[in-house]
Amino acid sequence: MSAQPIISVAGLRGIVGESLTPEVVVRYAAAFAAAAPPGAILVSRDGRGSGRLIAELVHAALEAMGRPTADLGVQATPTVGVAVRHFGAAGAIQITASHNPLPYNGLKLFSPQGRVLPHAEGQPVLDRYRAGRFDWAAHDRLGTREVIADPARGHLEAVLDLVDVDRIYRRGFRVVLDANHGA
Repeated sequence: MSAQPIISVAGLRGIVGESLTPEVVVRYAAAFAAAAPPGAILVSRDGRGSGRLIAELVHAALEAMGRPTADLGVQATPTVGVAVRHFGAAGAIQITASHNPLPYNGLKLFSPQGRVLPHAEGQPVLDRYRAGRFDWAAHDRLGTREVIADPARGHLEAVLDLVDVDRIYRRGFRVVLDANHGA
């Protein structure tokens, strides 16, 4: 029996190639596409090596369900939540396993409000994933993909609006950043 991913209403995670397989990724992304409100779904990832391939699987599943997608590239998880609101998206999938070791990766789901999917919105995703039946789009109804050139701009502007930038520059702070796998 193969290993099972850790699945919840807000996402899933597993060991790439063991419990997190292409089939699991496609089914979960398709379930999110079926349950999310109309509109584009943002896709982003952290810097883990497996993220690029998983992002392609996520885009393919969403587009095969007829959903438009927007590729944010490599972004920090909080930036994805801000981007959902900034771009008026139907939701987002962030490819990350957060603090888990490198063999892991996962999908974190975001609501149209830019929050990690709450239980009430995530349960239909989980139910659809478990049922495994999807209404794939016909050839003339496939989703499209857009690449967002500066997806972090809205997040940066929001942060800069909250701080006294001139005062920070005058203090000459040196900053250390833990980018959590490169995002």
